[in-house]
Amino acid sequence: MSNFAIYMIGVIVVVAALGYGAFVLGVPPLWIGIGVAVIVGCGLMGAVKKTREPSRRR
Repeated sequence: MSNFAIYMIGVIVVVAALGYGAFVLGVPPLWIGIGVAVIVGCGLMGAVKKTREPSRRR
């Protein structure tokens, strides 16, 4: 399994836990969806940044 996949699985676990916690606290579903979208976007950008190949200079 690639590092990118492992990183994204971790992001999904965190998003699920935070989304469930927000649901239990009574946060409206619209705001939960917005929060999930933001966290997944940040996680995706972080995963790409951490797992991309370093550029080679000549």
